[in-house]
Order: sequence, then structure tokens, then C-alpha cells
Amino acid sequence: MSSKRVEVDGRTLSLSNLDKNLYPEFTKGEVIDYYARVAPVMLPHLENRPATRIRWPDGVDGGKFFEKNAPSHTPDWVRTATVPSPGSTRGRDTLDYVVVDDLATLVWCANLAALELHVPQWKVGPRGKVHTPDLVVFDLDPGPPATIVEACEVAAMLRDLLAEDGLESYPKTSGKKGLHLYVPIKEPPHAERTSEYAKAAAQRLAGEHRDLVVAKMEKRLRKGKVFVDWSQNNPAKTTVAPYSLRAADAPAVSTPLTWDELGACKRAADLVFTPDDALARIDEHGDLLGPLLAEDRPALP
Repeated sequence: MSSKRVEVDGRTLSLSNLDKNLYPEFTKGEVIDYYARVAPVMLPHLENRPATRIRWPDGVDGGKFFEKNAPSHTPDWVRTATVPSPGSTRGRDTLDYVVVDDLATLVWCANLAALELHVPQWKVGPRGKVHTPDLVVFDLDPGPPATIVEACEVAAMLRDLLAEDGLESYPKTSGKKGLHLYVPIKEPPHAERTSEYAKAAAQRLAGEHRDLVVAKMEKRLRKGKVFVDWSQNNPAKTTVAPYSLRAADAPAVSTPLTWDELGACKRAADLVFTPDDALARIDEHGDLLGPLLAEDRPALP
């Protein structure tokens, strides 16, 4: 097994199998290079959020596994946070999550073939205190034959509904077939409040647009409609992070969008972005999700 030792922000990492294809035409070295280059805008969205890593050690054509707990070989300089994990299948009350707060940790994750990084809508403090959520997220999932084109239409409807409540929303692609809509908020008094609000908003939208929107979980209801999934606001759930790669036949990125782009979308292919596309967009637009990082946030109604 070939390896290369590199210095990343004062940390020594041993990078292995850089020529190995993790996608049919995209190598592990290219994955690491992408994450290193996107780090300036990605890291602020990962900071203080426990990361679930989805790893494909044999590439996207091989098996994957979800990794929440920090592995035994985690370097001592990687920040971990011990947080409650009531949904753990391993019988543990807590898990030691990796927190991707710096470039070296991001590169370390990429070297472990963690193609996807998923984070919750809440943060942990420096001493492990779990905060209530500071984001609300909606996952707009089109049921065939509906596509992301219909999801864009629903996103605009949801944006307007949220605006009636004094809330601003910001879209990104899921990196697969749907969209994510984020709403920055002031931390509510209890963690369940964001789920309650998101569910009510989704149900309200579905009630107003029954021909196109569904807010119930049953898959049989989704044909030709867009499912507004509010459930990712459950504190035990995560959403793929902004700028994360997604595992597919070709590397695609969960990419922030402008509302003009959503309004102009005519084909699903219009909103598919490669790593090079994502980096070029950052050069052009900066971080379109920068408002999610603002300290001044509205409270939920």
C-alpha cells in the first residue's frame, strides 16, 4: 500500500492509495484535493457540529458504512465530542463524534474515504454542551416522474410561506435528486421546537398545494409530487453538509444555489454540479450560504 506523508496546518498525515478510484473516473487523491480546496467555505458549516461520516473504502461501487463514533486510530489532535446518542444501535448512551473544525481533520476524513459528511442542525460547545438547533432544514424530495424541477417550484412556495413568518430561507442541492432549504434561527428553548415548526409548515404547504406537495411519510403518496421532509429536524438526525460530495456514478456536490437559479431551472441536469463546478461557483459567488453563519437570527414564531 503506497502512502505519502504531508504536512497540513502543522499536522503530519499519511495519505494512502491516492491513485485508487473512489468513483469510476475520480481518484482518492482528487477527493482529498477537492476537500482541501473547498475547506475555506465548508469548514464554517461543519464547525462545532458532530459529524457522521459515510465511508466507501472500496469506492462507490463497493460497500459503504456509517461511522458516528471516532475510530480507535483517531489522532489525538482530532477534536471529538461525547454526546448523548439515544438512537444508537450499539447499546451506548453516548458516542464520541468527530468534529471537523479544521483543514487537517477534513483531509484526515477524506483520506479515510469519507466521501459524505453529514451534520445535525445543532452544535456542541467547547466543553461538550449540546445546544438547541440554530437551523431549520427542509428536504424537498421529488417522487418520480417529478424531478428537481418540480422541487424548485415547491421551494419557492415554501420560501414565501416562511417569509410570512419573518424567516429567510436559503437553498442548496442535495447532490442527488432533491433540494435542501435552510432557515437560520435563534436557538429555541427546547430542541423539539424546530421539528414542531417544520412539520406544521410542511403540512400547511401540503394543504395549500395538494396537487404538488405531500408532507406525510408514506412513499405511496409521493408519486409525481414533492415530499417536504421536515423530519431531519429531529435532534437525532443529520443532513448532508454544504459542499459535501455525494456517492454516485460520478462525483456530485451538495451545492448552494441562488433563488434566480431555482426559478430558471428547466431540466434536472441544470442543477447538477461537479467538484470543479462547485469550486468555480465559489470563486464567482463566494459562500451563498454565508447567511446561515450570521449571529443575528430571528426567533421561530
